[in-house]
Amino acid sequence: MPAFAFAQQAAYPSRPISLIVPWPPGGQTDLTMRVLCDIAARQLGQPIVVENKPGAAGTLVAPLLKAAAADGYTIGQLPLTIYRAALLRKVPWDPLKDIAPVIQISGVTFGVVVPADSGFASWADLLAWGRANPGMLTVGSTGIGSTAHLAMEDVLSREGVRYIHVPYKGTADQMLAVATHTLMVGVNSNGFTPYVETGKLRLLAVFNAERSKRWPNVPTMRELGYPEAVYTSPYGIGAPMAVEAAIVRKLHDAFRIALFDPQHLRELARYEQEPEYLATADYGRFVQDVSARERRLLARLGLAGKMVE
Repeated sequence: MPAFAFAQQAAYPSRPISLIVPWPPGGQTDLTMRVLCDIAARQLGQPIVVENKPGAAGTLVAPLLKAAAADGYTIGQLPLTIYRAALLRKVPWDPLKDIAPVIQISGVTFGVVVPADSGFASWADLLAWGRANPGMLTVGSTGIGSTAHLAMEDVLSREGVRYIHVPYKGTADQMLAVATHTLMVGVNSNGFTPYVETGKLRLLAVFNAERSKRWPNVPTMRELGYPEAVYTSPYGIGAPMAVEAAIVRKLHDAFRIALFDPQHLRELARYEQEPEYLATADYGRFVQDVSARERRLLARLGLAGKMVE
């Protein structure tokens, strides 16, 4: 290795790092990532500045990482939607070729929520109303092609229920829309937790493999008759593909310490999340495998190669 390059890596980081979060401020991913970054920054000796770039179901991080200098000073939170988007439509980036996985952090609980005073007391009530009023049910998600969108499309398409899909940029605005009756149904990740716990929303079902410890009385979609409808959408942190391996190791090591720090674990627990740690090589294999699985799922739903509306 040239002496200059070695010195550059040894000095890394010598200035603040930007971490792109492709969701609006105030949602559970934004809040947990900020805690994670604060802890990792102490390990790296430089601030990690969160930059929110919401929209397009969390995929805006991908072109930004592709365009960024491969020096380790621009990194990003990687939702599974960046891998799905390349299968849904033509995009000017390839997540498997343009983004280097660094570390997997956690996964989320997805659920179906309605206003607390909604007439839908159960999933069966929602289905019955949707069948009786075809095309009238309004259902929100965190964006076209998001995991929340795909999860709801999976179960409602099996029931033949036609509905109006309303995409939002993130969690906070969608949950407010449900709580204020602007939207009949919301499908979202753990960001619904404060709204459910304060009695503003009712949780009808979750997409976990097992019932949630926090809401043991809420059924899973598996229990409701959809054995394959398990969605947890693990996420991690990535960098531009050409970043040096030594820099990736420094980032991985700092974020691994931060991941298991008690302060971060408490923040995850607020949203019913647990660590789903994968080291760099394992995370790289995971995103390859998940892309193959997503391709099969989208083909089954008839969505592969299409922009989902």
